[in-house]
Amino acid sequence: MKIKKITIFAGYDKKRNKELFEEIDICAGQKVGIVGPTGSGKSQLLYDIEKLAQGETKTKRKILINDEAPLKEFKFDPTKKIIGYLTQHMNFMTDATVYNFLKTHIEIRGKYQTEEDTEKLIDKIIDDANTVTGEKIEKDVNLLILSGGQSRALMVADLAHVSESPIILIDEIENAGIRIKKALEMLIKKGKIIFLVTHDPVLALDTDKRFVMKKGAINKIIHTSAEEKEIANHLSWINNHVLDIREDVRNGKQIEKLKLKCTLVE
Repeated sequence: MKIKKITIFAGYDKKRNKELFEEIDICAGQKVGIVGPTGSGKSQLLYDIEKLAQGETKTKRKILINDEAPLKEFKFDPTKKIIGYLTQHMNFMTDATVYNFLKTHIEIRGKYQTEEDTEKLIDKIIDDANTVTGEKIEKDVNLLILSGGQSRALMVADLAHVSESPIILIDEIENAGIRIKKALEMLIKKGKIIFLVTHDPVLALDTDKRFVMKKGAINKIIHTSAEEKEIANHLSWINNHVLDIREDVRNGKQIEKLKLKCTLVE
């Protein structure tokens, strides 16, 4: 089933006041930022979306997929689950090699075809993950010794190629130490809808729109302007330059100059 859009119907804030909108449509290929202070309701919104809520959660929000109530199999069948979740905590990692983890996940998701195709897919996932993290991931390395950046890069590539969930929820990926813009573009190229909880201005300003959370409700919806996109591009360039310097320092190189001219981030 092709997911063309997801619709969020208004619920209630912490004081049982109704949210100031009727419904919000988010279409395939769009990024939505979710911003606000701690305790403003960001995690609850992600929870409502992940559970494909039908009014049973404490906010009473309702989620439709392609203008219809979601099928039960979207929640419970691992081969048909339409929501992927990348959290800021990676403690679900198991005692297995990168290769065995990916192969098992490919089989669980029903994507196994032939041994040759599986090997190609595993190589593709690892190659893409290595474009996002500065620390190269090897297929025979145990998941438990991956750094935070490596594990998140691997999960991004896994979400892009194995899970293939059309809707992705991401919680504070800015703490991962990876090339964030490239990671998100990897998912957007697959036509996914992305909901992104973030405190990072680079990420918030590079979305199509952002929900400003307050007292448990979507208090404001801001459509990103061209000027904000330009600012996000500049900040992203600065972040990437910092990551380059970090890798040079880790590899024992001496830093002799600082780039001052911003170029277009690819």
